[in-house]
Amino acid sequence: MKYKRNKDKDFWQMARAYLHDFMPAVRNQSDKSVAAYKQSLNSYLSFLENTKGLKEDQVTFEAFSRSNVKDFVEWLHEKKYASKTINLKLTAIRSFLKYCADEDFELRGIYNEICSVRKVKEEKKPMEYLQPAATKAILAAYDTRTAKHRRNRKILILLYDTGARVQELSDLSVSSLHLDMPNPYVTLTGKGRKTRNVPVMKKTVLHLRKYLEEFHPDLTEAPLFYSHLDGVPHQLSTDSISLILKTAAKKARDTCPEVPENVHCHLIRKTKAMDLYRNGVPLPFITQLLGHESMSTTSGFYAFATLEMMSEAMNKAAPAFDESEKIWKKSDIKKLLYSLD
Repeated sequence: MKYKRNKDKDFWQMARAYLHDFMPAVRNQSDKSVAAYKQSLNSYLSFLENTKGLKEDQVTFEAFSRSNVKDFVEWLHEKKYASKTINLKLTAIRSFLKYCADEDFELRGIYNEICSVRKVKEEKKPMEYLQPAATKAILAAYDTRTAKHRRNRKILILLYDTGARVQELSDLSVSSLHLDMPNPYVTLTGKGRKTRNVPVMKKTVLHLRKYLEEFHPDLTEAPLFYSHLDGVPHQLSTDSISLILKTAAKKARDTCPEVPENVHCHLIRKTKAMDLYRNGVPLPFITQLLGHESMSTTSGFYAFATLEMMSEAMNKAAPAFDESEKIWKKSDIKKLLYSLD
């Protein structure tokens, strides 16, 4: 499809407006989400330069043809990108073109063409999660002899109990805790800066009260989890929290062989969701706790029966019988076995 206006200027203006205005202000996307979409568009621009010979100043909306995007998918395949990554980049291109089509109706045809490009089939793998013994060992890995260890212990307890993303945990402040309510909860700020309230267990409330007494005795507004730098408290980064977890996993592995080698914050989040699912918590509740926009996102990861769950269900459903009674020796059964009927 030919686009007959000032193509060079329109493309770059729209691309900047999409990334710097629309995504953060209108869609309310986080800086990380915007960066991910920018990286995906940059990947497509690199493809255009490397395979189509188009420099930056030559890129127009005509470069977003269906054949080019299909070639882009193949190019990513050749570079050994995972199917999930390829689909995310394709989603970013579609999202950008949808924005452009909404801004300029003449671009609707280009957007519709790209929507017809099929996503790559993703191999569904069993969800990884921790067994109860491993979870318990990790949460108890830090002792209470030092203030730093006591802080780290509370971080891991709250990470598991809320099922929070690591960035959500890092962003918590003192005012995020609501412990004096009839049903205590924590307010998390997730993707798109959307907030949600997550209830916490009574044991966790006790842990948090002790933590506040030691680290926030005056209850003034400040980052909930912090470290001192030049004598000033600074919010713990996501990298710091990840390191705290990896150190705990390494310690726990010495006493619990069920702790896997690669333990990361998202694994704790998935473990919490699976623990709730295995204990009969309805999927809509888990969806709300995790902060997923759609229940299909949750069910895609958690709504499957594990081998253990299937085994338990089958054993419960199996009728009881006397194993000492060999039914195949009965005359009527033998007649059925040794016949052509």
